[in-house]
Amino acid sequence: MPKSSLTPAQVKAAVLASTVLAVGCLCSYWLVDSVRPNVYSASATDNALGGLWAVIATIVVTRTGYAESQKAAVGRLLATMVGFALCQIYLIFLPFHLWAFALLLGLSTLATAVLRRPDAAVTAAVTTAVVMISAQVSPEHAWRLPVLRLADTLVGLIVGLVAARLLTWINTKLHVST
Repeated sequence: MPKSSLTPAQVKAAVLASTVLAVGCLCSYWLVDSVRPNVYSASATDNALGGLWAVIATIVVTRTGYAESQKAAVGRLLATMVGFALCQIYLIFLPFHLWAFALLLGLSTLATAVLRRPDAAVTAAVTTAVVMISAQVSPEHAWRLPVLRLADTLVGLIVGLVAARLLTWINTKLHVST
């Protein structure tokens, strides 16, 4: 089957979307790695990890349509909240253990099924994995890590929604079809 080339409008839309996403990710990382430490910082490594977590949230949420971005943000927030709650409860009382890591991963995916949001299972499990492995790396601050990852996610979600709104506005003004 012959490959069809992109139209100039499609190229323009792709360049705009890529640029807005890249700037959004830059903002997310900078906010968490450079600005958040003025409020609270567990360590330089944790700040960088938090920046990565915010960037991932921005990537997941930034879509070409704002309604799609809102839906993605709600799904990401729900999944993050599941992982956050499970890890927070555990880490307040106990340090990282491999058996708890596996148990919390299983519980996070089970919780999404019980909440009738099986689409959130992967993100809930990833959140749980990141928080628990972070707790192994930084055990002295383990109980704070779920709160930090939730805050990092919120930064990424907000930046992603702003980026999606900006992209929608630019596309409307420039009459770019996505």
